[in-house]
Amino acid sequence: MRTWPQLLPLTLVLPSLAFGQADPRDLTPILKEEILAPAVALRELREHIVARVAKPPAPASAAEWTGLSNTIRQRLLKDVVFHGWPKAWIEAAPRFEETGVVEGSGYRIRKLRYEIVPGFFSAALLYEPQGASGKRAAILNVHGHVGPPGKAVEYKQKRCITFARNGILALSLEWPGFGELSAPFNSHWYAGHLDLVGAHELGFFYLAMRKGLDYLHEHPGVDRERIGMTGLSGGGWQTIVLSALDERVRASAPVAGFNGMAAKAVARAYGDTGDPEQSAADLFQSVDYPHLAALVAPRPLLLAYNVEDNCCFRAGMVKPAVEQPARRIFELYGKGADLVWHENRDPGTHNYQLDNREQAYRFFGRVFRVPAMLTDSPEATSELRGSDELVVGLPADNLTILDLARRLAAGFERKPLAPEAGRARLSQVVRYQPARTDAAWLVASTKQRGVETASYLLRMSDGLSASAVWLKAVSSKDDASATIVLDDAGRGQSGADAADRLNRGEQVLALDLALLGEAWSERETRRLQQNLNGLGERPIGIEAAELLAAARWLSARSASSRPRVETRGVRSQLVALVAAALEPGAFSEIVVRDGMKSLGHVLDKPVEYLDAPDLFCLDLYKEFDVEALVALAAPARVR
Repeated sequence: MRTWPQLLPLTLVLPSLAFGQADPRDLTPILKEEILAPAVALRELREHIVARVAKPPAPASAAEWTGLSNTIRQRLLKDVVFHGWPKAWIEAAPRFEETGVVEGSGYRIRKLRYEIVPGFFSAALLYEPQGASGKRAAILNVHGHVGPPGKAVEYKQKRCITFARNGILALSLEWPGFGELSAPFNSHWYAGHLDLVGAHELGFFYLAMRKGLDYLHEHPGVDRERIGMTGLSGGGWQTIVLSALDERVRASAPVAGFNGMAAKAVARAYGDTGDPEQSAADLFQSVDYPHLAALVAPRPLLLAYNVEDNCCFRAGMVKPAVEQPARRIFELYGKGADLVWHENRDPGTHNYQLDNREQAYRFFGRVFRVPAMLTDSPEATSELRGSDELVVGLPADNLTILDLARRLAAGFERKPLAPEAGRARLSQVVRYQPARTDAAWLVASTKQRGVETASYLLRMSDGLSASAVWLKAVSSKDDASATIVLDDAGRGQSGADAADRLNRGEQVLALDLALLGEAWSERETRRLQQNLNGLGERPIGIEAAELLAAARWLSARSASSRPRVETRGVRSQLVALVAAALEPGAFSEIVVRDGMKSLGHVLDKPVEYLDAPDLFCLDLYKEFDVEALVALAAPARVR
């Protein structure tokens, strides 16, 4: 940050700076003073989310729900999951290649390499009963975000060995970020980079698990009417999503994998917020996780949760939010007994240990007519293998999620749009909804060293709050021109920029928008922003709308029309450019400091999701770049 001694020589050189003697060191304590407490900001965000969550499904009959189910599946697959993905990739037949075999006692493990999309391969293990003949039941075993060994994690090996020794084929998939896919840029937090380039993040994760289902469905030894699916945590999430949207899964057992969106938002447990793919853009615009559970009906479903879960989704929170609404749907079909609820108390933490495994064995044994599968096979523990023994082997040049986003971005061919058409499309992309300032509460004021200030809490019509400090030299005119100052680090860091404009005789509004600023910087608050995308909103659209509302309020308060905007950092830069592009007459000028020349910066740096959740807007970089936003902002000048 520039300091006042650095600004002083400019005061001597440029007469326009001689209007006042505002010193950043005097302004900073005022700018840093808390106006909106982080706890209040978090509560507002939770309330905003809860108010937009879809109501649980309440059909009058099984026939009505069957019709609705088909409509929901088609819409989610077409408009959400596969948004922006090439048709050829979606419809490609499964490509699995065997790379080795490991012999076990009564079973063998086939090592398989398979392609998710061109250039991105994953690994799988097929636990196959020895001497298998005829059509057998099969279980797709998916991995969550627990256990760095990935497919080699002990509880998953024990489960797959037990399935195989009881005559069931068990396919164990690797998962991005773990095991052989543990490259740093394979973390699910880089999925937002796919959104930015126009390929819905959920499509990648969906294809990664659906390819396993494709493989089992086409396997000559599999009874297609007896294909099941199970997994823990993120694997539980995969299980409910694929089971809900693909009826080839005939029975499913997700373990501690999901909760209703409202319950996730208000739960105090850190992990309940969920992961980015679990709140993927538009997934919950008109449905919720109870709907996904209900989409499994009338196929058998085991919901297993842990009473003292130390990660996420405790049983006591999930039962009223998910199990009870889903049970009503199962009962419409006369299949209430096929929705099984299990609460794990031993150990009760986030786990797929013996108690949960035994529930899964009994569940699949019953619905798939496989007898005497009550507990782990005796060999399950003694035959555990190390990660090295289970390596499948992936190409040295295998893509990562970030690589895939960069490759897709390299193929962009943006179509030029006339200004009005461009603004209309931008409004759709950022889900722009105009906001207004419903209340401006004066919470503090000062008048010292020739500068007067007033601190405001701005309550916006969307239920969220911005906070601002208005400043003016006492000797300046009431209708002096105004500048809004935005800083990615919060208004408390904007003292030098505010002093610069005050010393030019201007009014200044140092502004922290909702979702951007010190009150909104807590990790939990940033994680919750992903849920806005899931509900069909976009953080960048909310911020742009609030900036425009604050500008209108400032103009009315200060008798100064068309304020300037000065930004520092890439987040505030994008907010200002989007706002100016949507309403080009709102600002006279935008000055960008420490910004980016292109949204490609988000991919190149790369920017991490939790550092800037608002940058990861579905389709934004695919259809607009900084240069296009600048053009749409005209007649406002952008420097």
